[in-house]
Amino acid sequence: MICCIIQARTGSTRLPKKVIQKIDNNLTVLDYVINQVKCSKKIEKNVVATTDLIEDNSICKYVNLQKIEYFRGSSEDVLDRFYQCAKKKSAKTIIRITADNPLIDPNIIDKIIDEYKNKKCDFITNTLHRTFPYGTEVEVFSFESLEKAWKNAKKPSEREHVTPFIRNPENKFILSNIEHQEDISHLRYTIDRMDDLKLVKEIVKNILTRPILLQDVIKLHKNKPEIFEINKNIKHDGYFLSLKKDKKYFKSNNNESP
Repeated sequence: MICCIIQARTGSTRLPKKVIQKIDNNLTVLDYVINQVKCSKKIEKNVVATTDLIEDNSICKYVNLQKIEYFRGSSEDVLDRFYQCAKKKSAKTIIRITADNPLIDPNIIDKIIDEYKNKKCDFITNTLHRTFPYGTEVEVFSFESLEKAWKNAKKPSEREHVTPFIRNPENKFILSNIEHQEDISHLRYTIDRMDDLKLVKEIVKNILTRPILLQDVIKLHKNKPEIFEINKNIKHDGYFLSLKKDKKYFKSNNNESP
């Protein structure tokens, strides 16, 4: 089964409850993620994987309204949450999407799924060498690869971000990457801070077709580049904060960081 697992929680420190923030009068960030993903022609099942914290009861409420399944697991060990979810849903091929990317393009998802099948790799993404915008990240990998990571990953960054163990060349997974025909990685419409949310609201106001595709955003950027100045000073730093936790981990275990 090809299963898309959407990673979602309300406990963001930089923009609290961002996934249930309204983008327009009716729909939240999470609503947009789900609606975009539902437009994929290749995905066979969609599941939202949230935490078992009381504060994330609200996510389950939104998911029920969207009539898709949810799974609850660890708030800290996201790798375990993913593994347990994939195991319960009998997923063979897993698509990892995060709920802070409300304009994830279903065509990109389908293209990466096709490439995954054709190349017979363990893991494929559009971020090993980044040419796509922030907000369009897709990862596809096998259940066997996820299980191997779940059994062997030790560092906090590997447990929190799900796939770093798989992405590490030292661990000898067969990796693949797709690239956009031009480097447009300077564009950013993921949601991490309030200015990101403001930008996405403007994008949604200006693009009336659904689902919203990457080509629509590129066209908008060409015609109204000033809109994209809203969040130009924001840095994408979430993973680097996790690497700091790794240093503490090695220190507390009397090990040296590799």
